[in-house]
Amino acid sequence: MKKKLLMVGISSVLLTACVTDPYTGESSLGKTAMGGGLGAAVGAGAGTLFGGNDLKNAGLGALAGGLVGAAVGAYMDHQQQEMQQSLQGTGIEVQRTAENTLNLTMPSNVTFAFNSANLTPQAQGALDSVAKVLNQYPDSTINVTGHTDDIGSDSYNQALSERRAASVAGYLAQHGVNLSRLTQQGMGERIPKVPNVNEANRAQNRRVELAIVANKNAGATQQQQPQQQGYPQQQTYPQQQGYPQQQTYPQQQGYPQQQGYPQQQYNYPQ
Repeated sequence: MKKKLLMVGISSVLLTACVTDPYTGESSLGKTAMGGGLGAAVGAGAGTLFGGNDLKNAGLGALAGGLVGAAVGAYMDHQQQEMQQSLQGTGIEVQRTAENTLNLTMPSNVTFAFNSANLTPQAQGALDSVAKVLNQYPDSTINVTGHTDDIGSDSYNQALSERRAASVAGYLAQHGVNLSRLTQQGMGERIPKVPNVNEANRAQNRRVELAIVANKNAGATQQQQPQQQGYPQQQTYPQQQGYPQQQTYPQQQGYPQQQGYPQQQYNYPQ
């Protein structure tokens, strides 16, 4: 019983504690701290599964879980801010639906013409901004879901919603978002955002939604690893001095020309 109370106490403290934002170095009690607290609570419970000293294991688990949760919270905080700034004025809604999930809603007046799955130039410009932010925050998966209103048959609306989701996912992939991060689906008219009672509501239901879900270790590398310092430039060796030029030997003096022997004079009798 005492151990259980101690575990609850550790979790409660961590839930209310400030958590340092690994991006800014500042302490806060926003979603980052909430994520750190939730991670600490889960980590404390998981730590006791290893047996032995429950209090020690709970503390270690809480510490590890808190660090991971804080990193994920900060990761999504900054991604949300950049998404909102880059999509300001586009008509695309950016909402934080969970601690590790960011939801983008793209209405039909932004993305597609009526009864079409071809992206408008306005939609392409907005998706350029979305792709840029997604590429800066690669530790997440993106689920693209297409929706329609209730005009037309169920089968037609299902196919149309699938084509619209494929158009958005394909455009993101063409602009650098890794295909392994993308999934797509069409929901047809089955999940309306608002009741299909008039044209204004139907326009809201004709939409594409992007659910950006952080991986469980998202942001951990930014928190744990300092920026890599560049290696010092390699010192160059001094230029090799050339060997002194080889001294030439003095030219061999020619032997003096051989003097001819004096011609022998013969005196012949006259």
